[in-house]
Amino acid sequence: MSDVTFGIYVPQLAMSPDDLIGRALDCERLDFHALWLFDHLYGPGLPDADAYEAWTLASVLLAKTTRLRVGHLVNCNNFRHPALLAKMATSLDVLSGGRLEFGIGSGSYEIEHHQAGLRWGSAKERTERLGEALEIVTRMFSSPRTSFAGQHYTVDDLPNLPGPVQQPRPPVHIGGAGPKLTLPLVARYADVWNVPTYALDKLDELTTVLDAECERIGRDPAEITRSIEAVLVTAPADSLDAAISLGRRRYGGPGFGLDEGGFIGTPHAIVDRVGQLVDKGFSSFIFMTHDRAGTDTLELVATEVVPHFRRVAGQAGPYTR
Repeated sequence: MSDVTFGIYVPQLAMSPDDLIGRALDCERLDFHALWLFDHLYGPGLPDADAYEAWTLASVLLAKTTRLRVGHLVNCNNFRHPALLAKMATSLDVLSGGRLEFGIGSGSYEIEHHQAGLRWGSAKERTERLGEALEIVTRMFSSPRTSFAGQHYTVDDLPNLPGPVQQPRPPVHIGGAGPKLTLPLVARYADVWNVPTYALDKLDELTTVLDAECERIGRDPAEITRSIEAVLVTAPADSLDAAISLGRRRYGGPGFGLDEGGFIGTPHAIVDRVGQLVDKGFSSFIFMTHDRAGTDTLELVATEVVPHFRRVAGQAGPYTR
């Protein structure tokens, strides 16, 4: 059984630099595994709100912390050529002392592509581009020189030195739930499969599909860590109603999956829900909190939820829940 990790997702939207740095320092102080950012040119549906570019901000947050890991849920493959993306990721992994989590997907917000003059295309085409990008990125993570000739991307004897600190490579997270297009890429390339908020009501079905795809290509499905991205609404019982109200105002839209798969309740209820999913093989939980990673909520999760899923030092037995 994999160790259970908890991360905090903080879309870098309508926050000051000090706010974002403060969230990262809180996550580090409270020993969360990672802080996660989005990768958009602006907040989807909120073009008038301040937003920061994903890799620039990740570099700052890694420079301001010493243990915290930082990643993106998920990088939009269409924004950067995979050769550049691999070089960026490798460089940041080295400069941060091996604290990068590398997430990637095929793109999720069409209108920003048109506004920026970036190619969009059908889901099939975007998935083909993503597959070629994953081939290039993973080769560049593991080899000092890479050559690849595809339909969408070509690199020729391209050097990538220094190599990443993390070996065999920075963890590759692929986010998505498409059974015909995305999950075959997960089976072939991912170290971590991240199930996004909108698919949390299909976990059993998608897990079966992924396991079958792994079997088809001869990969052990146990090699892939199962990760969940979800909205978390939690508070002590006497203030839970107010937290739920805020969570519904902020994350009540259909894409956030609050009713389909959100984590709602007191810390005790959250422990039970996480435990049920751990028993199903999920071991990474990445939460968007109702108050956008407010300090009180982070402290509540860190003290009343996370310890139930930490092993006793030197033992490999069951969790403490």
